[in-house]
Amino acid sequence: MSDTRPRRTFAVISHPDAGKSTLTEALALHARVITEAGAVHGKGHRRATVSDWMAMEKARGISITSAALQFVYRDHVINLVDTPGHSDFSEDTYRVLSAVDSAVMLVDAGKGLEPQTLKLFQVCALRGIPVLTVINKWDRPGLSALELMDLIQEKIKLRPTPLTWPVGEAGDFRGVLDRRSGEFVKYTRTAGGATRAPERRMRPDEVPAEDAAVWADAVEEHELLSLDDADHDQRRFLAGETTPVMFASALQNFGVAQLLDLLLDLAPEPSATLGVDGSIREVADDFSAFVFKVQSGMNNAHRDRLAYARVVSGTFERGMIVTHANTGRPFATKFAQAVFGRETTSVESAEPGDIIGFVNAQALRAGDTVFVGDAIKYPPVPSFAPEHFMTVSASDISRYKQFRRGIEQLDQEGVVQVLRSDLRGDQSPVLAAVGPMQFEVVEDRMANEFNSPIRLSRLDYQVARTTDAAGAAALAGKRGIEVLQRSDGTRLALFVDQWRANVTARDNPDILLEALPAGGA
Repeated sequence: MSDTRPRRTFAVISHPDAGKSTLTEALALHARVITEAGAVHGKGHRRATVSDWMAMEKARGISITSAALQFVYRDHVINLVDTPGHSDFSEDTYRVLSAVDSAVMLVDAGKGLEPQTLKLFQVCALRGIPVLTVINKWDRPGLSALELMDLIQEKIKLRPTPLTWPVGEAGDFRGVLDRRSGEFVKYTRTAGGATRAPERRMRPDEVPAEDAAVWADAVEEHELLSLDDADHDQRRFLAGETTPVMFASALQNFGVAQLLDLLLDLAPEPSATLGVDGSIREVADDFSAFVFKVQSGMNNAHRDRLAYARVVSGTFERGMIVTHANTGRPFATKFAQAVFGRETTSVESAEPGDIIGFVNAQALRAGDTVFVGDAIKYPPVPSFAPEHFMTVSASDISRYKQFRRGIEQLDQEGVVQVLRSDLRGDQSPVLAAVGPMQFEVVEDRMANEFNSPIRLSRLDYQVARTTDAAGAAALAGKRGIEVLQRSDGTRLALFVDQWRANVTARDNPDILLEALPAGGA
């Protein structure tokens, strides 16, 4: 029988090093699906987080690819996606945001609103995704709580409505004032934050003497917030006008339990979704799903390929025959999987909001739709404008077969955009990336996963514009311009600089030259 418990599907997003993967691990710890949390940097006895499983992620201490975790908490099924924070991997984050109902934005208490944080808030606003903000690292010195509220209001134009308020300034984190109940939630540290942090709830008249002064400060600021109309309003939150705020230390596991509870209480559940033709798919309609990510290399024992799909409507049952909207062709789903980091298990059924993996479904790409019954196609995920370009070739020509398979796989996953032309041929395609770190991922995976070391050579192009066949013919042979074709059929005109792109557009008004979405926005 299908599991009809309520669903909550959300992404954890932030600027790099704000603590996303640590928070993901802490949420799983508090839901009791793991017994001990690990830090990304793996200091001492602490392990790498379950959501950061790639060798480069463990070595660098950053998330390079998104990872999905599913677990049960308070009789709800939680689908959580940890995303890369680095702007070089913003395309992966954008794909994830197309598959969730809400987002948890982490803000570093010491650094405030950083550039990538602002871009991600903008993406959420464009997609209509409600955002719950977590001020993280309150156990370290940082900005004042009221100053952070002013920054949120000023820079992202969302009204912050704190649900918890810190007791103790940044660096002296005693606990929080629960603004809904008026209670003091006092935290107790554990060794390295590796286990659930004990917390005690108490009434205002039970606050210990050693906390009385900082408690009084918290109460005073809480009252000021209420006078300033900064109390939570669920309608305004879902409408994208406000962002509920809470204070935490993911590393110490402080505030994590409250975050889980708030997500269940406030985050929206799966709802009807609009197709590209304007039709609406209700959650109770026939099964449909949206593929938002393709990943390989998760299991070193065999060559796997997993297409991550968000169930949009209906009940999925393993083995059912679904239709691929892009091709109209059917395929069976015998090997569907549930995902927890890099670990997968067979899934018999899934409900709207769940994230499942289709194993070795070679035809599926990010942005594809699959369905049963009435046809539906959901909006595709746009590709960002690349700003960095390199040619790639096999270091060992005898391994060309592995080289070609690896480049094709990384192209399908969206690790980079692969551009080709008759002039360059298949032996030396062009890799196009939003950020240079994407090339490092390609280099590492080609050597270690596909056993085909590569040579990369930088090209001088800086700007890409989409064009058509007529534009490609008109631009052929022009200095500082090259037209190549992406695997989805899109033609990209590459220019050595913005000036050349602008002059070309001005002097050739009949040529199609359209800008792509900018990375991270």
